[in-house]
Amino acid sequence: MPIKIQSDLPVKEILERENIFVMDENRALHQDIRPINILILNLMPLKEETELQLLRSLSNTPLQVDVTFMTVESHESRNTSMSHLNKFYQTFPELKNLKFDGMIITGAPVEQMAFEEVDYWKELEEIMNWTKSHVTSTIFLCWAAQAALYHFYGLQKKPLESKMFGLFWHKVLNRKIPLVRGFDDMFLAPHSRHTEVPIADIHACSELTVLAESEEAGLFLAMADGGRKIFVMGHPEYDRITLDGEYKRDLSKGLPIDIPKNYYRDDNAQYRPLLMWRAHANNLYTNWLNYYVYQSTPYDLYGTPFIE
Repeated sequence: MPIKIQSDLPVKEILERENIFVMDENRALHQDIRPINILILNLMPLKEETELQLLRSLSNTPLQVDVTFMTVESHESRNTSMSHLNKFYQTFPELKNLKFDGMIITGAPVEQMAFEEVDYWKELEEIMNWTKSHVTSTIFLCWAAQAALYHFYGLQKKPLESKMFGLFWHKVLNRKIPLVRGFDDMFLAPHSRHTEVPIADIHACSELTVLAESEEAGLFLAMADGGRKIFVMGHPEYDRITLDGEYKRDLSKGLPIDIPKNYYRDDNAQYRPLLMWRAHANNLYTNWLNYYVYQSTPYDLYGTPFIE
């Protein structure tokens, strides 16, 4: 089934070239079904790149998914044009009276700052509180996962000695939980971060259930409130060349950066990066949409109260 987006969203053409079924508003109006409404708060600087990555991830499902993009009011984007934001994004005041079946809050390149120093922190706290009564299930990605663990449970992030960068092996825990249904015992997933929430602190929090972790990279996947909150510490949505671009960007700036682990053949950046995490990434988003959104959300979002 399709992803429904605005007909002139720039990434629509790319998705169609990849044989991903996308539908514009006109065609969607003639579908006699109840679509799943997903809100994406995009905090990444290169918003069109993140749009493409997440829309790919949400496309592998038999459900019709209607996507709305949101941006924060309290931060001025320097890497995405205002015309793009004004045309394809809405702000929290415009959306706060609506309800959504699911939500994704992306990472952001602010992890080395204290949470309270981020210029949109107060707005993000309001949005995270709002999800408890207006969203069936929310995925928090990378920095957003750290932010949510801090906001909801008081868990502090800590700086790493060197950047966690590359593909890392993870083991699946609690296999009977539907979010990891179909996962292999061990799987690779991308990480790209300078901070972590220590895995011991997460295990010590009785409200959290760890579903996948790495001996080297720590937490990958955890959940709380029966799946209403899902924390993904890595970047399963990343494309084949995302880490490659980050590595070469940092090299060109003379920043200290190690070659991403388990990413290039023979650790040689002249080779095309190996794509070895896409199947599990697709599985994660499909399981989320099926078991924690579609099967959990009320048919009438406005006629059924959410449980705080």
